[in-house]
Amino acid sequence: MKRTLSFFLSILTVALLSGCQTCCQRKCATSPFAQYDNITAVQKLELKRTSESWDGTALPDYLKGKPELVVMRYIFPVGSKLPWHHHPVINYGILQQGELTIVGLDGQRQVVHAGEAIVEMVGPIHCGMNTGDKPIVLDMFYLTQKGTPLAVQHPEIQKPME
Repeated sequence: MKRTLSFFLSILTVALLSGCQTCCQRKCATSPFAQYDNITAVQKLELKRTSESWDGTALPDYLKGKPELVVMRYIFPVGSKLPWHHHPVINYGILQQGELTIVGLDGQRQVVHAGEAIVEMVGPIHCGMNTGDKPIVLDMFYLTQKGTPLAVQHPEIQKPME
C-alpha cells in the first residue's frame, strides 16, 4: 500500500511539473503584441496624458503655457499607410514591433526597425507605412500643450506614398 501511494504521488508530481513547464513555455513563446496580429485597421491607444511628473510634481512651463505630455500607442496592420500629415509638436518614440517606413513630401525616406527609436519631424509633411510582415506597434511621446493637436492631416495632398 505504501509503495502504491508513493508511486502514485511520484506520477502526480511528474504530471504537475510537466503541465507547469508546458504552461511556462507557452507564456514565454507568446509575444506581448500577439493580440494585434489579426487587426484590419490602424488603431491608436492613448497610454498617458499628464501635466505632472511621476511623483506628482507639476512640470515647468514650456514655451508660453503649461506643458502636456501625451504617450500614444499606434498599431498598423501589415501593408497599411497613414495619410499625409504633419506634427505641430515635438514627438519621439520606440518602434516595439514591425518595420515602419517614413516618407517626406520631398521623397526622403527613413526605415525604422523594431527596437529602434525615432524622432519625428515637427512641421514638414510626411506619411508612414508598414513595409514589414508583422503589425507595427509604435509607442510615441508628445510634448505639447492642452488643445494642440498631435498631428494635422493633409487630405488635399494626393501624392502616392511610394
